[in-house]
Amino acid sequence: MNCIRKLTDDLLWVGGNDRRLHLFENAYPLPDGISYNAYLLLDEKTALLDTVDRAVGDEFFENLNAGLQGRELDYVIINHMEPDHCGTLARLLLRYPDVTVVSNDKVFTMIHQFFGDEASIGNAVSVAEGSTLSLGRHQLTFVMAPMVHWPEVMVTYDQTTGALFSADAFGTFGALDGCLFADEVDFNGHWLDEMRRYYTNIVGKYGGPVQTLLKKAAGLKLQMICPLHGPIWREHMDWLVEKHQLWSAYTPEDEGVLVAYASIYGHTKNAAEVLARELTLAGAKKVRLYDVSETHPSYLVAEAFRSSRWVFLSATYNAGIFPAMETLLNDLKAHGLRNRKVALVENGSWAPAAGKLMKAVLESMKDIQMVEPMVSVRSALREEQLAQLTTLARELLS
Repeated sequence: MNCIRKLTDDLLWVGGNDRRLHLFENAYPLPDGISYNAYLLLDEKTALLDTVDRAVGDEFFENLNAGLQGRELDYVIINHMEPDHCGTLARLLLRYPDVTVVSNDKVFTMIHQFFGDEASIGNAVSVAEGSTLSLGRHQLTFVMAPMVHWPEVMVTYDQTTGALFSADAFGTFGALDGCLFADEVDFNGHWLDEMRRYYTNIVGKYGGPVQTLLKKAAGLKLQMICPLHGPIWREHMDWLVEKHQLWSAYTPEDEGVLVAYASIYGHTKNAAEVLARELTLAGAKKVRLYDVSETHPSYLVAEAFRSSRWVFLSATYNAGIFPAMETLLNDLKAHGLRNRKVALVENGSWAPAAGKLMKAVLESMKDIQMVEPMVSVRSALREEQLAQLTTLARELLS
């Protein structure tokens, strides 16, 4: 049986949910699965906005067939050519050989790259910034959004209803458990954390392009935001845009402190626990402590985006940074994070080197304020070093 849901009388959700996928992009844990959203507009002409990943292809085609109710599919609009949204495109073109494919030149190039002759396009319309398409009552406008987060991305705005089909912008990890709209769930609970983790890891590197898209969106009368992953928004859209404004500007959400440590035998962990206590005693209200060997980097990247201050504590390993810590720091650098205050603690039994190397990575990032001096532990934290950690905590919070 189909799983269609109506957004409006003539706009249907025809996507699918995958609760079996463990790693999104083979990199990011999905404890709650993922949704692949596709939308069907029923007007004088019918239009499908994006397709889905192959994993939910059968579900998608059942939904699409039921939604069309025997009508022809006139248009398929491709906002984003990543395979999790276009994995079923070749099958769609075989089923609906007369459909007109609507997208931009970069997408048509990628269709050929991904599918070659397998995707036979009979009719094609290439659009650019400000191009329009009339379906009858619905008048669609196309807005280019390059590098949010691929170069071919565009979004589609329905002038008639105020719906923005936003591609990967405003997306969220997590399958839709019977819900469709963000106001049908406790979004500020678990969903907000997964939206933050989705944005920071998938789109976070491209803050500048996101800011450009947000400026374009500010000129639109938005009544609904329809992303390709996660719930649809029909309320509290100002709040949603504000969150993405903060993240894309690399502005901390709060005055929290991320404390991430890499420990081998527990001595660096002990230093982290003591420092977390000193931070709290010095007035920090939101201290979050993580073992980088236990917590996937995607969660730590999300916490780093949220927090205004960071502390990294690492044992020296093979004359370098402990591998899990090195992965985290390089991940933060790759995502373009900036504008943070950072303190360091290193550990080493005979030749401590982690601190100097961590500092080099951090100082290669933009607008990073290092707290001096770094604390260097030899094997285990000594009682007389407590004053150093107390000073470090106070300096970090000052």
